[in-house]
Amino acid sequence: MRNTLSILGAALALAFVPAAHAEVSAAQAAELGKSLTPLGAERAGNAAGTIPAWDGGLAKPPGAHSAGGHYADPFAADRPLFEISAANAAQYQDKLTPGQLALLNTYPSWKMKVYPTRRSAAFPQGHYDQTVANATRAKLVDGGRSISGTSGGIPFPIPQNGMEAIWNHLARYRGESYAMNWSQAAVTRNGSYTPVRFEYEYDFHYGSLSKSADQIEAGKLFNFLQTVTAPARLAGQILLVHEFLDSRQAWTYNPGQRRVRLAPNVAYDNPGTAADGLRTNDDFDMFNGAIDRYEWTLVGKREIYVPYNAYKLVGNTVSMADVLHAGHINPEHARYELHRVWVVDARLKDGTSHIYKRRTFYLDEDSWSILAVDKYDARDQLWRVSELHTINWYDIPMVYPNLEVHHDLQSGRYLAMGLRNDEAQVYQVTQGRSARFTPAGLRGLGTR
Repeated sequence: MRNTLSILGAALALAFVPAAHAEVSAAQAAELGKSLTPLGAERAGNAAGTIPAWDGGLAKPPGAHSAGGHYADPFAADRPLFEISAANAAQYQDKLTPGQLALLNTYPSWKMKVYPTRRSAAFPQGHYDQTVANATRAKLVDGGRSISGTSGGIPFPIPQNGMEAIWNHLARYRGESYAMNWSQAAVTRNGSYTPVRFEYEYDFHYGSLSKSADQIEAGKLFNFLQTVTAPARLAGQILLVHEFLDSRQAWTYNPGQRRVRLAPNVAYDNPGTAADGLRTNDDFDMFNGAIDRYEWTLVGKREIYVPYNAYKLVGNTVSMADVLHAGHINPEHARYELHRVWVVDARLKDGTSHIYKRRTFYLDEDSWSILAVDKYDARDQLWRVSELHTINWYDIPMVYPNLEVHHDLQSGRYLAMGLRNDEAQVYQVTQGRSARFTPAGLRGLGTR
């Protein structure tokens, strides 16, 4: 297999790659909202006409929509332009990641159905305003372990290095306060699985557009509650996380012990909850948490076929059983589009440890969501491949991480996270529940 990163020379012509330590000038920042979108993407389409110009995205529901309900597909009438399989992958390899090529070559039944590109990404005006203000004032501090000069918005809409780009993913807008239920499945080689069902609650502080100043804790990104509700052998496990710009505090409740404990191991490459060893803690949301164990390089921009506008895949018109197949998710329901992505390469620092020696991230220029990750083991062999299937929650609006799929090429297994197909609703708005996001509140939840 030809490593597609070796052909980045041509792809780099797509975008200016800034110097590692340069600062954004006032003239550059003035292009936000003009030649650049408010979040820093190129507003124009590509020369080939295969990527259209951004026209504001899908900023309101295309029809009737019930808040919190499943999202109707606004692009249901689209038909695939072509399909990519192992048989013709070489024809498209300049627009595929090494991980995508590996999946195609590993699973003969896998294919990528490529649809017209819809630059549907849209966010609230307040998020745009925060981002534009950040362009010349946000800074990396403590060697990139944290940021300053911002309390909301994309910190670095015109990124100057890899750390700034990854911070854009970590700090992107994901709503306010809400609860949701979803399942994850660790799928075996033969396609069998036992769903693990979760209740989640999120309470975002950084970038909040609804909280008053006295409701926002300075330096906090979000609060997070995770409760396992099924199967019975796992039910009742609860995880509470306070995520700050420069640190993380975590506690767990174990129903067998009926005790709340500090959980400093909820970080880095420790195993994710009930994931059967198929993901690390920092694999959640494609990457989360501290960035201090890697050297981050902003490689440049590429045009890649990435998961996008996955309304059918994540909606309630198909069931979870329809989605999960042996080896991979059902390719008939997945949608891929050609988009420009920032490529960020992370290599493990000397003197630190992680099961991934190297990771290559592919970040959507329109939303700063990581849409794909290639992960390498200590032998520099491609080991795991992850993809994120997003949709625009157009009633808010925001691009949201709906379905994560983490493939282990060595075991032939995969983990699917965020399965809401069989749920009655997608989310429920929650307000005034801050007491739940405390260790004392966690104890109360565990003993109810």
